Amino acid sequence: MTCPCSHAGFKAFGVALFLMVCACGAWRLQPRTGTAGETQSEMIVAGLGGFRGLIAEVVWFRADRLQEEGRYAELAQLATTLTMLEPHTPEVWAYAAWNLAYNVSVMMPDAPERWRWVQAGLRLLRDDGLRLNPEDPVIHREIAWLFLAKIGGRLDSASPYYRAQWRNMVEAARASGDWSAVKLDKGRMDAVDAEYGTLDWTNPMASALYWAHAGLARAVRLEDRRELRQIVWQALMALSTERPEFAPRALAEMQTAYGETPSPFLRDLIGRFRAKFKLP
Repeated sequence: MTCPCSHAGFKAFGVALFLMVCACGAWRLQPRTGTAGETQSEMIVAGLGGFRGLIAEVVWFRADRLQEEGRYAELAQLATTLTMLEPHTPEVWAYAAWNLAYNVSVMMPDAPERWRWVQAGLRLLRDDGLRLNPEDPVIHREIAWLFLAKIGGRLDSASPYYRAQWRNMVEAARASGDWSAVKLDKGRMDAVDAEYGTLDWTNPMASALYWAHAGLARAVRLEDRRELRQIVWQALMALSTERPEFAPRALAEMQTAYGETPSPFLRDLIGRFRAKFKLP
């Protein structure tokens, strides 16, 4: 038996897509006034005019249904459409990238295929999201977290493969001198080295620090600063296990974080970390 709400959802989704097609057709009849840096998809979405809010609402409805049903591959495609409809809403970029890098990737049968989807999520945030929202701390945070938890962490059984692939990419960029291939700026890398200590840039934790550092420079809200600061001290803690010289700076960042947003958990963690590394 067909669920009435499901039928209504499909019908509404079909109407929205019809409106999108009509709006795109209307756009094609308009004079081309887009700038040289404006992509075709951006100009098409601009041509949707008043239809865009309606379509976005229906797409969100459909996305919720797909998530409930665990249909993440379809959800990833739909979520990417949402970034076109709401390009200046950072949560939309975070939502779309999460589905690519976390939900869809783990459905893949082997590590190379998983890595392809993780990279897709990274590129969506870094190459598209930041291009449209260069000063947004939330998108910086999501990129930093991707390096900290997914590529550099142990959330995924394929993480060793991700780390090896990232190492190869960074080594190739260093050999060629073209850091833009991995979307790193040499001047900012030097600033991060000066701030936290000389890093091994083949380690994903260095990139976690890089993007969190950039986000902190743009964060105004206390919540954004707390989350970015947490990525900084977590990355430094991880680095400290291999290179204890990072431990004092990790402790300093944890103490700064505690000063901004105190919590019993962080207070206890500071105590254990200080004892582990015999820090004053």
